[in-house]
Amino acid sequence: MTPSPDQLDLAGRISLTPARLPVCEAVASIVARKATIRQERLSGIHNPWGHVIGLTDPWSFLDLCESQVVIDAARSVIGPDIILWDSELFAEAGSYAGFLNAGSEGRYWPVTPLAGAVVLVAFGSGEFSVRAFGLEKLGPAALDGFDPADPLYVIRLMPATSRFDRNADHPANRTCMEEQVLVNYSNRPLWLLCGTDRANNDLVSGFAPAVPVWASGAMPSEREEK
Repeated sequence: MTPSPDQLDLAGRISLTPARLPVCEAVASIVARKATIRQERLSGIHNPWGHVIGLTDPWSFLDLCESQVVIDAARSVIGPDIILWDSELFAEAGSYAGFLNAGSEGRYWPVTPLAGAVVLVAFGSGEFSVRAFGLEKLGPAALDGFDPADPLYVIRLMPATSRFDRNADHPANRTCMEEQVLVNYSNRPLWLLCGTDRANNDLVSGFAPAVPVWASGAMPSEREEK
């Protein structure tokens, strides 16, 4: 499937802030700087309230995540109730192959019961192709036919019948924060892409820049002014 990357159908949605940069250009810019970008910084690249705001235009990636082609691919795997909770750009598909070979996909998912879909968007020559796999069936063979040197965008989705656990002590969150020190899934925003949230997920947290813990208290002079 090779839709035009610059004319995405947002499944009836209106983008809050339309992307200023076509997604293929955003990907190409990152690939050109891949040697200087730590992989963890490309986690949550669709999140306008995340740490990637100084790296790229996250709205370009969010528009792709909310596009009809991605939603249709995910719906065929996990049904009509879909939540977007993470996405990650790999400058080379071969890097994600190593991630899969290490058994890392699913290792950091704080989802109960554990279920989901991974939509793979491979970029090449101005177009992209889309494939979706159930988490339980995802393995290295999912990348067959993809050029290992081409960029790969990995979109992680869960059925809205499962619950996303924000507790930092959840084993998946704890493992992620120990092994990927710049990634903290417990405070990520969730997008209900379609259907109904049937597990009472927290769909509010995360839609604002994270406040450093040291900024939690006002200075004495600020308190006196109030």
